[in-house]
Amino acid sequence: MIQSMTAYARIEHKAQWGTASWEIRSVNQRFLETYLRLPEQFRSFEPVLRDRLRKRLNRGKVEVNLRYEIADDNSKELQLNKELAKQLLEAATWLKQEANQGELNLTDVLKWPGVLASAEQDMDAIGADLLKAFDNAVDQFIEARGREGSAIEQMLSTRLDGIMEQVAIVREHMPTVMQYQREKLTNRLAEVKGELDPARIEQEMVLLAQKQDVAEEMDRLEAHVTETRRILSKGGAQGRRLDFMMQEFNRESNTLASKSISSEVTAAAVEMKVLIEQMREQIQNAE
Repeated sequence: MIQSMTAYARIEHKAQWGTASWEIRSVNQRFLETYLRLPEQFRSFEPVLRDRLRKRLNRGKVEVNLRYEIADDNSKELQLNKELAKQLLEAATWLKQEANQGELNLTDVLKWPGVLASAEQDMDAIGADLLKAFDNAVDQFIEARGREGSAIEQMLSTRLDGIMEQVAIVREHMPTVMQYQREKLTNRLAEVKGELDPARIEQEMVLLAQKQDVAEEMDRLEAHVTETRRILSKGGAQGRRLDFMMQEFNRESNTLASKSISSEVTAAAVEMKVLIEQMREQIQNAE
């Protein structure tokens, strides 16, 4: 089964230390691009997260967002750095005496960075919990990609069936078309006065048949359908291969349209191009 590059997953993790939620979303992109939004205290996770994503994803613009909230019990437990506070008070008192003005505001002392701090938490344990939750979120994210990929695969299979139907229509009409062209050429040559060289007539018919014969294009289209089905059955990251196959489909359908000599063949060529374009649009989302 192929994977889609479009997906979304969210997982929430609750523990004694607080609550965290991971959100992962992605859209189509030629290569793998990762964008991480993490709280400042978890910035060191970025290399680890990028490495884990690279091991499991191949393409797509992937955005990862972590929301982190400390439990209320922990957030209320404050610790006073007495040594730092003492130094600040001494410095403030000295300045007041030297300047002989100003007031000593204890609130300003408490606001000084490092004077008050929350109780120390086991950040290693919290980090391990967050990474485990992240792996679970990635699992859900890949499952969502798989579901989207399954829908794309089903649509592609239907369009491939449609192309084979159009190939059958062209093959069915070609003998009639060639016979009509032969009679048309014969009638035109018969209007020419004088005797006609049978060898020249046959030569002209061969040249006409070569210009209008689409058997090779039909064979290639059938081969492309077979190859595309093989790629789909293989599954995984096949977006680039499928995109290449769409180029090959377009090449043959354009050649068929240029050789068209009847309304039936023209209609078949147009329908093929519509089916190919529908597949190409969907394949833009395949990993």
